[in-house]
Amino acid sequence: MMSARTDNLERWAVVALAAGVGLIQVTIFGWAPLALAGVLGAIVIRRNGFGVAMPSFVWALAALAAWTLVSCAFSSEPMTSFERSRQLLYFLIVPLTIRLARGPAAMRILDTIITIGAISALAGVVEYAFMNFRGLGHRPSGFLGLYMTFSGLTMLVLCAAVARLVYREREWLWPAVAVPALLAALIVSESRNAWVGALAGIALLLVMRNWKLLIAVPVAIGVLAVLAPTVAKDRAKSIFDLSDPTNRDRLAMLESGRLMIEAHPLVGVGMNMVPKAYLQYKTADAVDPPDKPGATRSHLHNVPVQLAAERGLPAMAAWLWFIAAALRDLARLWRRQRSSALAAAGLAAVVAMVVAGQFEHNFGDSEFLVLFLALISLPFAAAASASPASNAPAPVLVGSGPSRAAGADARFKA
Repeated sequence: MMSARTDNLERWAVVALAAGVGLIQVTIFGWAPLALAGVLGAIVIRRNGFGVAMPSFVWALAALAAWTLVSCAFSSEPMTSFERSRQLLYFLIVPLTIRLARGPAAMRILDTIITIGAISALAGVVEYAFMNFRGLGHRPSGFLGLYMTFSGLTMLVLCAAVARLVYREREWLWPAVAVPALLAALIVSESRNAWVGALAGIALLLVMRNWKLLIAVPVAIGVLAVLAPTVAKDRAKSIFDLSDPTNRDRLAMLESGRLMIEAHPLVGVGMNMVPKAYLQYKTADAVDPPDKPGATRSHLHNVPVQLAAERGLPAMAAWLWFIAAALRDLARLWRRQRSSALAAAGLAAVVAMVVAGQFEHNFGDSEFLVLFLALISLPFAAAASASPASNAPAPVLVGSGPSRAAGADARFKA
């Protein structure tokens, strides 16, 4: 049984976790409460134990982390690669979230994420409407200053808000208000990868709820085609235009990635070494920015290719294992009806990340990675027992009345 002191410490850890995963959407200072949550969480776990079961995808993340370190050891610049590998620490957000955000706290954290995400989205809309943030070189970025991070985070939060709306219980008004702001921000971001990722994630949510709801997808696309700004319409059309310079350059980067993988199949070129290796493996089809002839690329705009080129084929295999395991674990949780909205939001986040990740290395973006891992961990936290005394998660139906929760518990035990 927890002492009052440990109980209070855990409450503060939950508050810090909620503040951290929310605030990383708007400020660099969001890392401070996340670090605090990690310290407090470590103290709580040491005093009271972990006490909750972990989803199987954690093993895949562990394998990816282990092979990343192997790759760093074989890098042409090991210290540079090992320094970049500190991003692996973000994987700890999974056990931290599952341990701290147990029971109803998980839904409160999700609502915090949606609230702050909506505020960030409104900032992006204001930038577009009143501050002339338009065009590929000057897109809305909210409070972060990085338009690609802004669009990726908005994509994830939009999927989460739609999940809350589709699986509404009594509290549906706030998601209904947040969704239009998030959708508008995503449109004016002009980020095509986030558009297709969000479309895939939302389509999945509608199919999961009722396949007949899919009719809303073409209707919504038709409405947006009429109401969206001209520049957004042009960007949407460019998705299918192989003569578009950015599309051609992405194809050239995939070829460069293939050449890197062919030359370094086991350990890759080394973490954070793609920008240097790219100049060696750059193809004649690469399309340089007019103002930067001969420029390198920071990444290859494709998650699996980037991982394989940077860390070797085993790293890509571990990532694919992670995706498959996460989808399986979340789908099982969703079928058990422990927390439909949270599990559905997690599934939508995975699908959106994978689809968008075919055109952008979103898995390598720190803010995106932390929010993504938190979203797929919250359903397991919600399903965990409110007391750490048990080693197995107990079913909890978030946002429902006592009778419905008891019914779900009985069905699960049967």
